Amino acid sequence: MNLVYQGIFSLHSLFENSRMQFRQSGCRYWIKRAFDYGATLCGLIVLSPVLIAISVLVWLSMGRPIVYRQQRPGRFARPFMLLKFRTMSDGRDAGGRLLPDAKRLTCIGRFLRATSLDELPQLWNVLCGDISLVGPRPLLMQYLPRYSTEQARRHDVIPGITGWAQINGRNALTWEEKFARDIWYVDNWSMMLDLRIVMLTIMRVLRCEGISRSGHVTMPEFIGDKVAAPLKSGDCDARMIANRLENHGLDRY
Repeated sequence: MNLVYQGIFSLHSLFENSRMQFRQSGCRYWIKRAFDYGATLCGLIVLSPVLIAISVLVWLSMGRPIVYRQQRPGRFARPFMLLKFRTMSDGRDAGGRLLPDAKRLTCIGRFLRATSLDELPQLWNVLCGDISLVGPRPLLMQYLPRYSTEQARRHDVIPGITGWAQINGRNALTWEEKFARDIWYVDNWSMMLDLRIVMLTIMRVLRCEGISRSGHVTMPEFIGDKVAAPLKSGDCDARMIANRLENHGLDRY
């Protein structure tokens, strides 16, 4: 499966190898990483009692595992394991199928999501260099072939725990609105913008704004309308990617 994603984004990079793609590079990138590392290390020390308390609550209410792990695409779509506190039970119906999210979301899980405390384990992802404190949120791996070329540009920068979309609507946004804000961040990134987003994130979390869309406890699935790069007839690279998608049971759209 990873081969498919790498192929899609290698084709994408042929058309998008521009200064925007490498905006986060050189000394500017290392300044961002130094800020991430220092702030995260301090945060882990200060928040260690909170992390321990949440771990105990999740264990008592839902058992193990305490931390939920899921593969997500990082910068340039390189996969990594994202960490979050569990917020849902493993409740199933008589046929063994998982119940809807609304029925599996526990009281503790609802509180963790409302306060964004379920995201705290991602501080470890920041220390490991998988993500940053600020950047487009890493979404699901199966979304990669569904992006348009423009939407795929969100992977030109390192993803983050919070971002421009999170302080401007969060999950109350449509997918199109969210991606538009992600691309705006890619094109306008600076350390001053990151600091502004961090401060505004704290305010949004305290107000519990944009936790979910109306009628949903989680964000609806992104369906998409095309693959990350246009597949033109006669394009050998495009045919190769299309064949890989079909061989892995993925639609071209």
